[in-house]
Amino acid sequence: MEIERKFLIKELPDLSKYEYVDIEQGYLSTNPVVRIRKKNDKYVLTYKGSGLMSREELEAALTKESYEHLLEKIDGHAITKRRYLIPLEPYTIELDVFYGHMEGLIMAEVEFPSVEEANNFNPPSWFGVDVTEDRRYHNSNMIMGNPLK
Repeated sequence: MEIERKFLIKELPDLSKYEYVDIEQGYLSTNPVVRIRKKNDKYVLTYKGSGLMSREELEAALTKESYEHLLEKIDGHAITKRRYLIPLEPYTIELDVFYGHMEGLIMAEVEFPSVEEANNFNPPSWFGVDVTEDRRYHNSNMIMGNPLK
């Protein structure tokens, strides 16, 4: 089960002190969500159930060759982003800086062990609008265009 909230960012912290990963992902289906992802040198196929803040999520490893084969079959655009991992005890903020057709979008996700914790979360002052319930900011919907434009 994945439980997360998403926020736009109004002010970037100093990112130079945080670890990051480069991500490329594409969607083979958006209903249900079936995603392929390259995260540095790891490849994963993910199924996500329905829902906005809370939904089922299953993952399986892919080979590089399988990933590249499936990448040719995705709907819309591949999404590319750099994800910074920012500790905020007891959580980790996943700050995504998007590139390509999503250039200009910066968004943070925070995962939680329960819906109650997610609902009680007080975001840092540099977070902007909560877009958890706005479907335009789900990656599976952003393959067709940038919600900022």
